[in-house]
Amino acid sequence: MSVQERKERERAARERLIVATARELAEQKGWDAVTTRRLAERIEYSQPVLYSHFSGKREIIGAVALEGAAELAVAVRAATGAADGSRARVTALARAYLDFAVRNPAVYDAIFQLDGGLPYAQEDTPAPLKDAFAALLECLGEVAGDGVHSGLFTEVFWAALHGLATLTRARRLLPEDTERRVQLVVDRLAVV
Repeated sequence: MSVQERKERERAARERLIVATARELAEQKGWDAVTTRRLAERIEYSQPVLYSHFSGKREIIGAVALEGAAELAVAVRAATGAADGSRARVTALARAYLDFAVRNPAVYDAIFQLDGGLPYAQEDTPAPLKDAFAALLECLGEVAGDGVHSGLFTEVFWAALHGLATLTRARRLLPEDTERRVQLVVDRLAVV
C-alpha cells in the first residue's frame, strides 16, 4: 500500500468519525449542541483538521442527511419486502417511516427539517436522497390509482407521513392513536 492510499484511507476514516460524532451528539443533545469546537474536542483533532473535511456545520448536517437517507431507504425496503400484498406493503412502509423518525430524531431533522446545503427534487439531488424517495415510490406507485401520477401520489403520501411524524414528535398527537392514524392514511389514500 502506498503512502497516498494510506492517507486517503485515514482521511475517509476521520470523515466518518466526524459524521458519526456529530450524529451521536445531535441525537443526545440536539443539533444546537453540535459545534465545530465541540466536535473537534470529541474527536480529538483540531478545528482546522475538521475544517479540512467540512466547511462548517451545514455541510456536516448534509453528510448526516445523506447517511440517514440511505438508512431510511434500507428500512423501508426491508419492511415492504417482508410484507405480503399491496395493503400490507403500504402499511409496513408507513410504520417503517414513522418508526425511523421516532428512533432517529436528529437524523430525521437533518434529512427533512434542517439546511444541509443539499438540493432536493432536482437533477443534481444526491443519490441517497433520490434512492430514499425511490424506496417510497416502489411501493406507493402500485397503489396510486388509475390516472394518478405515481410520483405525485408518493409526494402526497410522504407529506402525510411527514406531518404525522412531525406532529407526533412535537407531542401534538396522542401516541396511542398512531396505529389508527396509519390505518386511516392507508385506507383513505392507497387504492388497493
